[in-house]
Amino acid sequence: MIQFQNEHFTVFESQLYKTTSVVVKTKDCIIVVDPNLLPKEVEEIRNKVNKIKGNLPIYVIYTHSDWDHLIGSGAFLDATVIASHLFSKLDQHHILEQMKQFDDKYYLDRNYPISFPQVDIPISRERHTAKIGGTTLTFYQAPGHTADGIFAVIEPLGILIAGDYLSDVEFPFIYDSSFHYDLTLQKVDTILTNHRIQYLIPGHGHMASNTEEIRKRKEESKNYIQELRNSIKLNSDSHHLISHYPYWRELSFSHEDNIALIKRELNNQQKK
Repeated sequence: MIQFQNEHFTVFESQLYKTTSVVVKTKDCIIVVDPNLLPKEVEEIRNKVNKIKGNLPIYVIYTHSDWDHLIGSGAFLDATVIASHLFSKLDQHHILEQMKQFDDKYYLDRNYPISFPQVDIPISRERHTAKIGGTTLTFYQAPGHTADGIFAVIEPLGILIAGDYLSDVEFPFIYDSSFHYDLTLQKVDTILTNHRIQYLIPGHGHMASNTEEIRKRKEESKNYIQELRNSIKLNSDSHHLISHYPYWRELSFSHEDNIALIKRELNNQQKK
């Protein structure tokens, strides 16, 4: 489904996990973000690009390496790929197997190959800027959820692409480090200061169109991590931290994973 659309960009929302994909058209290029997830949904995104691209070059931004954000990459083999420099160090075979296992589980067929994106423009530094005519892309390192996460700001449209951060339907899923996650959240205020952000698009959930909502989501994520650390130190129950989320029954598995990860981090701190 289309979650949002105006003359400049379209936000697609998958029927699975409210996963978002974005298609942006500027006078200089077409920018696609994380094309996903079901075969027909990726086809719809590709058809949208074909309809509007004319002679413009296509760029695809991958916010991080989770398989569900990469599964549509085979439909955009003609695009210039932008992603973290850490993509070159990933276990590509494992991620490809995750994609294939998903399709096999649900007997899904695609009209494009399952492939791992080959990065043309690796993002390896903070505030990496790429200019395409009058379009400016600014990238920030965003580890915490995964080690290879990036934020992207698309100007002059004022779009902040957040990957799997700042969602209104998910608390932080921490696969890399809760301390890195804290640092990434701290960058949100810096981004809002450095850029005129009009839209936030998270990897899962709904777009935000004002800075108050963006800051609110940042604080909610920050508080979740801190309160979870406190509950672990006190050996107290923490499921109240997720009970207000609409899909908490499924999300409880990720909450338990967060508990295990933060326990390891706190134990490692004590050993030092």
